[in-house]
Amino acid sequence: MGEKRPYKARNPGGGRKKRKPEYDAGKKLKEQLDAAVVLYNSEMSLQAIADALSLNPIKARKLLITAGVYGSDTAKLVRQTFNTFRETQDYSTAVTSTMVALQLSRPSVTSYLPYEKGVYFPEEAEAENISAGAERQRHYRAVVALRKDPCEVNLWKCVVAFRGYKFKTMSSSPFTYTLKKGRGDEFTKELWIDHREGSKSLALSSVMLAYHNIGKIGEVVDRPKALGDIRGVSYIYGMFYRFGLIDMPEKVKEKMTK
Repeated sequence: MGEKRPYKARNPGGGRKKRKPEYDAGKKLKEQLDAAVVLYNSEMSLQAIADALSLNPIKARKLLITAGVYGSDTAKLVRQTFNTFRETQDYSTAVTSTMVALQLSRPSVTSYLPYEKGVYFPEEAEAENISAGAERQRHYRAVVALRKDPCEVNLWKCVVAFRGYKFKTMSSSPFTYTLKKGRGDEFTKELWIDHREGSKSLALSSVMLAYHNIGKIGEVVDRPKALGDIRGVSYIYGMFYRFGLIDMPEKVKEKMTK
């Protein structure tokens, strides 16, 4: 056996760097709480508050409960029951005990309890508003859904999920894209590519055209032009690889990972 190396303590704060060092869950929660309270104090209905914050009413109510401004007989009963159990039980066990005592489901109980760590953000939330972990989960769910059921609907959901993600073209040139919202607060069918040459638009119809030119999901596509003579296909090629729709030759992947 070789000679043992002396133990070297890790430096405080050492290790893997955070992907989003600027993300502050507490700050984001406070911003949501402040916005909800302002709307609540203006005598808006729970549904109207939820619509304004792009949340469902249950999540909006939970925000107001967290802020301490919302009250109802049910909310008061759940909180009192939970707090009694919480004196001798951990959080999860106290929730279960409250469920049994009040004959309520787990979602019903937790919906009347304040947030303790972070805050829910909808799928439409911008990347800077969610943690790196939540963003990875968003990407994973979108890719799995697309691979399980390849269709235009799931491809569009993947496009929405990956806005702000750093892709690479075949030549290893990095790029991202954003989506803008139009009427009805819905995303328009146009991707705005942010590349070193500046910003340019890419129509969703071009993305769908390239998608239908794929012979078999997951097959190796040698070059972008193999997807068709389509404007912006070099970007689509990098996106499709990340979405799991196509594979690349090994030499190309090696170049992209350098």
